Amino acid sequence: MIIVKEYRGHIRNWKTLCEALNIDTSLSREERERQILIRAYQNWGYDMANQMQGMFAFALWDEEEEKLFCLRDHFGTKPFYYYMTEGGQLLYGTMIRQIMEQPGFVKELNGEMLQLYLTLTYVAGENTFFKGVRKLMPGRYLIWQDGKLTIERYWKPEFQMDESKSLEEWAEEIHSTIEEVMPEVKEKEELAGAFLSGGVDSSYVLALSDVEQSASCGYDEPRFDESPLAKETADLLGRENNRCRITPEVYFGIVPWVMYHMEQPLGDASAIAFAIACREVAEHIDICYSGEGVDEFFGGYNMYHNAEKYGENLDTFYVGNTNIMKEDEKKRILKHYNPDIRPVDLVAGIYKEAEGMDPLTKMSDVDIQIWLEGDIYLNVDKMSRAAGVEIRMPFTDCRIFDIASRMPARYKVNDGQNKVAFRTAAAKVLPEEVAFRRKLGFIVPIRIWMADERYNADIREKFQSAGAEKFFHLEGIQAIFDEYVNGKSDNWRKVWTIYTFLVWYEEYFVKR
Repeated sequence: MIIVKEYRGHIRNWKTLCEALNIDTSLSREERERQILIRAYQNWGYDMANQMQGMFAFALWDEEEEKLFCLRDHFGTKPFYYYMTEGGQLLYGTMIRQIMEQPGFVKELNGEMLQLYLTLTYVAGENTFFKGVRKLMPGRYLIWQDGKLTIERYWKPEFQMDESKSLEEWAEEIHSTIEEVMPEVKEKEELAGAFLSGGVDSSYVLALSDVEQSASCGYDEPRFDESPLAKETADLLGRENNRCRITPEVYFGIVPWVMYHMEQPLGDASAIAFAIACREVAEHIDICYSGEGVDEFFGGYNMYHNAEKYGENLDTFYVGNTNIMKEDEKKRILKHYNPDIRPVDLVAGIYKEAEGMDPLTKMSDVDIQIWLEGDIYLNVDKMSRAAGVEIRMPFTDCRIFDIASRMPARYKVNDGQNKVAFRTAAAKVLPEEVAFRRKLGFIVPIRIWMADERYNADIREKFQSAGAEKFFHLEGIQAIFDEYVNGKSDNWRKVWTIYTFLVWYEEYFVKR
């Protein structure tokens, strides 16, 4: 007998799987998906995930073989953690707090992660800030049997360029595939909304959905406020748009709540705004669309324009979408610095896998395997769960990645544009001024708010706290903060990264 011990997710191709596995389609979604997991394991064994589309992390117990089988989806949209007790028991779950509540867990800080965090602003790789708690990485499964732990990889991003297609042919394949995926993302009777920024990704999702209500974040600072562009897009598509006004008071007030529910520190300033938006939309709907995955798959980040210039030097410095602090600076401000802990070591295996690929593909591969899992999907999962809304991400799909994996770099990024083929596909259902609108990113006015004495009192306090003194040379981090306040605006990311760690540390190691 197979027992579902743990499951989080949404299986998109459930109709196909129910037919193949002889499952009653009239079952509730919860029971239907549990049956899919059980029968897929019985039929396909360890290869079961390669038959499934969607977002999922789960644990199955095989009573007959006395074996635990745990699996995380291809891209890591849902988290999964495990921990070995001193007594040799395996604790596991889709939340770290689940593991912390179980007998045998000993809460200890993994201080080595701070060194990596100060560069990346998120927790990358298998380890976490809790000593002994490890992440099951994307595209992998775990087997626990007879006291032995085995982890295998069932999928990884692979790239093989197809030079036979034109730009229009690539755009048509993208569009037709998205049209195939969209009906699977939501059942007809489910009511959903959509997050909408001024960018092409969320606009494309909205255009191809039956969503009537969209939600956008807005600020009183005009140069950071994308909500007018979002409203313009919603009007063009005949959809309603609700603006979530985010003030500095609301923003700073929710930071401890975010860091607690994130379970790991996250220095992505947009995560706070996303959390506020999730809480607001959760008051009206249970399901919300979001457009994650496109930038990494199809070349959406501005830094990708430098790929050819970086060339063969990539593996010496490119560790993903963020690189905030260099080693010399970390050595100056950290009380305990270990020269053997290097961010580049986290991605060395990815560069080896991508040997022979063009520079843009290598950069994308790093971001797909490290940044998406550690920052983007973590944020989406943790904040949506805490707020009580389910996020569906249509573009994070193996069928869509398959197109990106075959597409030559010139159809992703050229001298004047990013996401070239994807934008061309979006223009089939969006006005060109929307499809080819310059990428702004999910920008937040935090860079100016933190310098304002009306809002930065907690940052100042944290930078002089006992917690800060435990890890940092106080004069070192104070100098970074003072330089920022006195006009060195680039320092805002460093200040925010230090601050979010200190808030998280207080939530988990001081208050609790």
